[in-house]
Amino acid sequence: MKIRSVRQNNHKRAFEVTMWREQLLFPYAKADPTPTHEDPIVELFVDDELGREGFTFRLASGREGSVHVEQVLEYNQDPRYLRDLLLYRLTLEAESALEECPLSKREIIRRLGTSPAQFYRLLDPTNHRKSVDSMLSLLQVLDREVDLVVRAKSREARLRS
Repeated sequence: MKIRSVRQNNHKRAFEVTMWREQLLFPYAKADPTPTHEDPIVELFVDDELGREGFTFRLASGREGSVHVEQVLEYNQDPRYLRDLLLYRLTLEAESALEECPLSKREIIRRLGTSPAQFYRLLDPTNHRKSVDSMLSLLQVLDREVDLVVRAKSREARLRS
C-alpha cells in the first residue's frame, strides 16, 4: 500500500499518513527516534527509496528515522492488514506441516478437491487473494488443528486504542 502524503501534527503529537482512501494517525511515541519538544521534526517526507511504502523524518539533533506503512496499519489495527497477517501465519504453518506430512502432494490435492495450481497458490505466502477457509481446509488435510480464540481486550489495551 502506497503512502500519498504525510504531515506532522504537533497538536496531536502524531504523523498524519494519507493513503489511497484513508488517513491514519501514527503517534510520535511509536516512532524511533521519538520526536520531542526539545528535539522537533525538521524534515518529513514520503520516502521514494522505500517505494513510497514508508516515510522518513529528521530531527533537529540530526537523528533520522523511518516508519513503514505496515507499522501504521498495525497500530491502527486495519482489518485488511490483520486478515493478511493471519493468512500469512496460516500459510507458514501449512508449509511446515507439508514437510512433516506423510501424504503425497497429489493425495493432498485430491482430498482438497482442487487443482495443482490452486494448491500451489495456497502455499504462496504473498498471495493475499486466498480465503481463510481454504487455508483451514488445507491445514485440516495436513492433520493440523486450528483453535480460534476470541477474547475481550484488556482494560489497558482498550484505553490505548
